[in-house]
Amino acid sequence: MTHSFDLTSYAAAQKTFRIDVPEFFNFGFDIVDRHAWDVSKRALVWVDAAGRETRQFTFHDLSLRSNQAANALLSRGVRKGDRIFIMLGRVPEWYVLLVACHKIGAVIMPAPVILLASDIEYRLAKGRATAVITNTSNHAKVDEAVRNAGASSLRLRLLVDGAADGWDDLGAAIDRASPELLRSSVEPTRSTDPFLIYFTSGTTKYPKMVSHVCSYPLGHLRTAALWHALTDRDLIWVVSDTGWAKSAWGLYGQWVIGAGILVHNAEGRFNAKLTLELLTTRGVTVFCGPPTVYRMLILEELKRFDYRGIRHFTSAGEPLNPEVIKVWQDATGKVIHEGYGQTETTLLIGNYPFLEVKPGSMGKPVPDLTIDILDEDFHPLPEGEVGYICLRTGAGRPVGIFEEYLENPEENRAVFQQGWYNTGDKAMKDKDGYFTFVGRGDDIIKASGYRIGPFEVESVIQEHPAVAENAVVASPDPLRGEIVKAFVVLAPGYEPSERLVDEIQEFVKARTAPYKYPREIEFMTELPKTISGKVKRAVLRKREVEKKRGA
Repeated sequence: MTHSFDLTSYAAAQKTFRIDVPEFFNFGFDIVDRHAWDVSKRALVWVDAAGRETRQFTFHDLSLRSNQAANALLSRGVRKGDRIFIMLGRVPEWYVLLVACHKIGAVIMPAPVILLASDIEYRLAKGRATAVITNTSNHAKVDEAVRNAGASSLRLRLLVDGAADGWDDLGAAIDRASPELLRSSVEPTRSTDPFLIYFTSGTTKYPKMVSHVCSYPLGHLRTAALWHALTDRDLIWVVSDTGWAKSAWGLYGQWVIGAGILVHNAEGRFNAKLTLELLTTRGVTVFCGPPTVYRMLILEELKRFDYRGIRHFTSAGEPLNPEVIKVWQDATGKVIHEGYGQTETTLLIGNYPFLEVKPGSMGKPVPDLTIDILDEDFHPLPEGEVGYICLRTGAGRPVGIFEEYLENPEENRAVFQQGWYNTGDKAMKDKDGYFTFVGRGDDIIKASGYRIGPFEVESVIQEHPAVAENAVVASPDPLRGEIVKAFVVLAPGYEPSERLVDEIQEFVKARTAPYKYPREIEFMTELPKTISGKVKRAVLRKREVEKKRGA
């Protein structure tokens, strides 16, 4: 599978960037096993939690070990179409089992290890899981979930690192299994067959099931080739939990190209200093982190580290504040290239290396898709007007775009209309075709007749030296309908005070339109976030409504 794209300019990319999808496609056989012919080709560099132990796996290693895992699963009755709930951290077994399930044609349902029993209960029942794979650290939560829900579809409980009552020792079975697996011995997978199911981060509703098909990894060529600008000689580090879709953004397209990935088995609270040490000493050439990570990193002494070996930095998950971008560039000499997409998609909009970066913009649409700003009735809006980011789907689904929200026809009817998919995110487009993010549709603040995007206010607040992180939401107000309220996490060395509240308010007034300043500021030790690191503005909004209602 070869790719010949001209990525010297945006115009050239528009002419040459195309993703070909064969009728039959299997990520395990067509990608991992294809690279495995070069027995020395690096696929995965794994670093333990403390940053001391490093293990390297070639595609050849993963090919053989995934064959063993596939044979172990087949011997336990796992077949094409079975839904496998996998809850493992950033350990090598996760990647082995991922490839093994893909070879069989089993549908994986990734889950973060931080899920509670109630979360697991919902996912097992809603997703009708056939098997669950986890480790001894987490199996008790699954047992509790199964007791509560029954999970009648569940046939297998498998552990990767031992045995327990009611659980099978999958790790030992993999060790005993044959490393040979003929493609002809398993049912073939079409590009349109089910591939994986992600659960969206629910804030005001239960998580939705996002269904992707087997061609999904090919769609991530947009992510890896266009935005990450990878070659098969690169080593990329994408900071992500294995249960979050961002993990797919740092795996599938990268391995299609043949690049290696670095995985740090981080545990507990984020360690910014260790992250910088690993970033600059383990041969990483491309780095991608969510804004939360960059906001933590810039609180360290950035100039103590050597970034010369890293040629490209990217960020996605939510918009990155301009002040963070500036501090990073001043310290490292490198620009952070933002990208935009969703659990439901691959990269949709980005700042590519071949595109001039406009400060504050998330870039231009990927060159092979039609993306525009539409109103709620799916009508195009003029330049400079705020509307919904929408993707042209036509009669079908472009490669890499989710098939549907499973068992949710109402939501599907709402987002897929008139040949478009409405992302639910709001932005505006300028005369040069650059998109600027405004906020989720339900995040927009309507104060005294003004419409205010929380991100623009957050970006100004973020520039204040006392602010480590902040989130802006609407708070009910009897006079203005809503007011702007900011929740602020302070940087080390600063303490909450009324004087600091006044100082931040005046700081904002001096840098943006006065009606946008936060009329209320509340200091917090941390912001509520989804498992993927996005701020839960909905939780903060709900809290404000309940507080004002009870006042």
